[in-house]
This record gives sequence, C-alpha cells and structure tokens, in this order.
Amino acid sequence: MSDAILILNAGSSTIKFGLFDIASDGPQLLCKGLLDEHDAEPRLTIKDGKGEVLFDKQQPDRADEAGLLDDILTWVDGYLACDDLVAIGHRIVHGGQDFVAPVLIDGDVLHALQALTPLAPLHQLRSLQPIKPLLSLRPELPQIACFDTAFHHDLGPRARRFAIPRRFDELGIRRYGFHGLSYQFIAHRLAELSPALAAGRTVVAHLGSGSSLCAMQGGISIDTTMGLTALDGLMMGTRCGAIDPGVLLYLQQVHGMSASELERMLYSESGLLGVSGLSADMRVLAGSAEPHAIEAVELYVERAAKEIAAMAVSLGGLDCLVFTAGIGEHSPEIRRGICARLGFLGVKLDAAANDANAADIAAPGSKIELHIIPTSEETTIARDCVGLLANR
Repeated sequence: MSDAILILNAGSSTIKFGLFDIASDGPQLLCKGLLDEHDAEPRLTIKDGKGEVLFDKQQPDRADEAGLLDDILTWVDGYLACDDLVAIGHRIVHGGQDFVAPVLIDGDVLHALQALTPLAPLHQLRSLQPIKPLLSLRPELPQIACFDTAFHHDLGPRARRFAIPRRFDELGIRRYGFHGLSYQFIAHRLAELSPALAAGRTVVAHLGSGSSLCAMQGGISIDTTMGLTALDGLMMGTRCGAIDPGVLLYLQQVHGMSASELERMLYSESGLLGVSGLSADMRVLAGSAEPHAIEAVELYVERAAKEIAAMAVSLGGLDCLVFTAGIGEHSPEIRRGICARLGFLGVKLDAAANDANAADIAAPGSKIELHIIPTSEETTIARDCVGLLANR
C-alpha cells in the first residue's frame, strides 16, 4: 500500500474520519469512520468506501479522548499493515484573518487558533481538541489544519463588510463565512461535471444541522450567508440565523439576560428546535403533524428561498442551484418547498427526480439547472494536505 493520510472532523460529540490513499491521481478514500461519544460507552464504527462495515464496537474501557483516538490509530495501523500513515489532517472551523491556507500545526499555530474561540464558541475548541492528544500519541506525524473560512477569504468589500464604523473592520470584525471545505469540494466536483456550468453563476445550498449558502462563479466565493460567526444567515437546527440585533439588546436590557445566556439561546435553543419545541432534526419535523413543527419547517424553507434569491442578486443572475449536505441531499420535501418559492426566477423542479434524490432534478424548460451533489469535506482536506506535503 502507498502512503495514507488520516482526516479528522471533530463535532460536538462525534469525530468523523476518513483514511485516504495518496494516489498519484488524487486522494482515494479507503475507509471512513465515526466515533460517537453520545452514550456512556462510545461507539467506533468504520466502513469501507462501498459502505460495508469493517469494524463496529462499543469502547467501554475508554473514558478519555486520548484513549479513543489511540483506538482509531491502532485500527488504522492494523488496516494499513505497515507504517504508511504520513500525516493527520484536521477540519478547523475558524481561521480568522491570518489562516487562509492549510498549515502545519505547531505550538504557536495551536495557540493562535485557540485565541479565535470567541468567534466560534461551540465549534473551535472542539475542532482543536484532538490535536494535543495526537501530539503525544504520534509526535512524529505531521498534523495539518485546514480551515472552513479559507474559501471565503477573498470576498470583496461589499460582501464582507458590516455597516458599522470602519475601525471595527480594521479589527477583523467582518464576514468570514463557513462551510468552506464543503463549498471547495462542490466547486471542484461541479468543474468535473460541467466546466461551462462551473464558470457560470451558481448558488450552493449547504443544508444540514448547520446551514448556509454560497454564491460562486468560476469556483470562487462571491458571497455567503454566514458572517463573523456561524450564527448568521439561514435558520438552522439549533441556531437562529439572521436576527434583528435589537432583539438581543432588548433581551439584555429588559429581561436581564447575560451574554452567556444569550449565547446559549442563540446557539443551542433556537432554530428548528426553538420554533418547533420538538426537535432540531428535520426528519422528525417533516414527518410531524404538530402545528409548531409545520411552522418550523415552513420558516426554514421560506428563509432559505429568500436568501437564495439574495445570492442571485450578488451574482447578477442565476444559472445553477446545487443542494448538498444532510438536508440538501436527502430531503425532497425541503427542496420542493424551496424551488416552489423560486418559480419567479424560472426554477422548475422535476417531481419524480426530486423524490428519487437524483443528481439532476430540473424539469424540462427550467431556466435554472438544479443539482444534488453529495459533499465530502474530508476529501477536500485530504487534497489540501497532499498539496501542502508536496510543497514542503
């Protein structure tokens, strides 16, 4: 076997990972896994590229993350059957102003990334958490940080600037955008499918528990819905999306809510969960007859359609709409609702193709191409890691 790279994508209570063979024609997925820490006994599940289960076992003897990461590395060593693992890549949520390309992680880099935690309080520390244990477990292995904000780094002033005094922009208070690793993958895949379409005006809808849009042309981000933090823009599973800032001032001044209480409400108690009072899971809400669940779904769809139309303004028109991520790839109901509201732009949905989650879901006569493209942040990270290692 040739050299391999392990890619880690740490979430709030899970670690997704992919093991990639660094082939000459690009990284090839060997297997992917999920370390789920929701339960008292974490569960490690690993599947090959075709979805066949290679390993599935609870890890009852592991109470610390270092031990759980060691279990992953031990399994990888046995799978590769030799010392072929050459690096570990990480998805890091926020790169701030300074980190705009993949970077080798050392003590100074780690310290700088930890300092960005206030910009992504729920995500940044968690995405950094595996790094220190891995430095102890495998000090000889390079670790590489790849950033969710990097794809949007070159946004023009009209897209990135907030309408507040300029001195704050100079302090780095600007729109950064997120889900960049996903958008980078979609841009690459779209260019493979249709170079002409990739050169045109495309809105990519990354719809999942975290949701955002990206307006891109020629594989470049022109505009996006998330801002300084991952709170802005679309309604999400537990995050509110765009909100009148006066609401927050009112809650502070009249109801005495502290900054930490507001943070908890905005990140963890809002969105689909807050409106429905039932669940943050779109699958649960889409199948529910509860009035508040129906309202939550309708609000999610309405907000998404409005923001897609706004992205079309940023692009000066729209040639293609791409759906991706968990909801975008797997929820015909949500795609149907969004496209119905965009009929005035010339969007026509093929109902049968949409219900089948087909790759091309535009009906004949649609002025806008409609596609479902599964995303893979791990593949993007693997490509970026290979590029960095090749240039060392």
